[in-house]
Amino acid sequence: MVKKPKFQSPTGMHDILPEEQKYFQRIYKVSENIANFYGFKKIDTPILEETELFLKGIGIATDIVGKQMFTLRTKGGDYLTLRPELTAPVARAYLQHGMFNLPQPVKLWYFGPCFRYEKPQLGRFRQFWQLDFEIFGEKSPLIDAQIIQIFYNILREIRLKNLIIKINSIGDSQCRPYYKKLLTSFFRSREAALCSDCKRRLRENPLRILDCKEEKCRSLISRAPQMLDHLCEECHNHFREVLEFLDEIELPYHLDPYLVRGLDYYTKTVFEIYEESETGRTQGALGGGGRYDGLVKLLGGKETPACGGAAGIERIIGVMKEKGMKFLESAPPKIFLAQLGPLAKRKSLKILEDFRKQRILISESLGRDSLKAQLSRANKIGVKYVLILGQKEALEDTIIIRDMATGRQEIVKLEKVVKEVEKRLKK
Repeated sequence: MVKKPKFQSPTGMHDILPEEQKYFQRIYKVSENIANFYGFKKIDTPILEETELFLKGIGIATDIVGKQMFTLRTKGGDYLTLRPELTAPVARAYLQHGMFNLPQPVKLWYFGPCFRYEKPQLGRFRQFWQLDFEIFGEKSPLIDAQIIQIFYNILREIRLKNLIIKINSIGDSQCRPYYKKLLTSFFRSREAALCSDCKRRLRENPLRILDCKEEKCRSLISRAPQMLDHLCEECHNHFREVLEFLDEIELPYHLDPYLVRGLDYYTKTVFEIYEESETGRTQGALGGGGRYDGLVKLLGGKETPACGGAAGIERIIGVMKEKGMKFLESAPPKIFLAQLGPLAKRKSLKILEDFRKQRILISESLGRDSLKAQLSRANKIGVKYVLILGQKEALEDTIIIRDMATGRQEIVKLEKVVKEVEKRLKK
């Protein structure tokens, strides 16, 4: 039995190994291209934020704040939290750096790790990566549709199919209080059937019950009053226009009257995007978001309409792997540099740099001294030419170009080797 190494990555956190990087790079590149097209500017915020930011922004009654935050106390007595999500930090940056003085709307995007203490399972980690798009300073329902379109298009360009958009409106401060009263009345008469968490949620924020995943609660939720039936005129018109825009751009969606998302800052539109497999199985949401018109004011700023969303990178990668997606491999190097002796080693670094400047891939094995071992490696890689730099060549500022197919060799001046190789590669 193989003994485990003494040190392992922390539970629920994982290394992103070289073979995994191609998935991250693919998602990042697609996202960056779309961000540039739509005029979003990249932002990065600290991994640690003041704990109060999330208590105010996300909501004390949410599972994220109540159960999932990694919080620490500094030597100075401050409470800091590893960010569990990205919207509140970006809103904080919008305020702190006076972005409200810029021409509105301000469009920002983000790609980075978040942290939540929860039971590790498929597509759910304690350290996970998110892609984030946010728009501040625009109340038009067109913005809601554009955010949904952006995430849908990113997933489509990554070649995910059978995407399902679930969408709902959860109203605002005008119509939501009455709806909360209806929910409270409905669930209070059925409190005995609720899970222990939902009994607590009933007292703190009955909307959170709608986000419960427990089976016995789901059956009750399916009979609960729907927010869509109790929207005020403004929220009703806003949501109607969002759906009209989605119809116009032909995005497939269906109404989910019990979709609320797990954060308290949302108002009006909320959405999630899923991918349904060929077997009909649907895993967790790949992305989601909505409008949060009250968040900036809640954090101490002025009334600022805003809308955004996030996507879970590991969940997207899980679907990509499940589908067996292939990547275009980089062209292997066609040149190998073999060197012999101390002087040749010293000159090798400059030779490699000269080839790098001309963007010609070249492989090497600088740690080896045996020519036989280096030529064996060159054969395995399948290069066309080997450059041989021995002690004699290094003293004379020359180098040997060996054609691996024919075995023919030619001595050229070291200063001309890049051009000579370029000529041969073009043949």
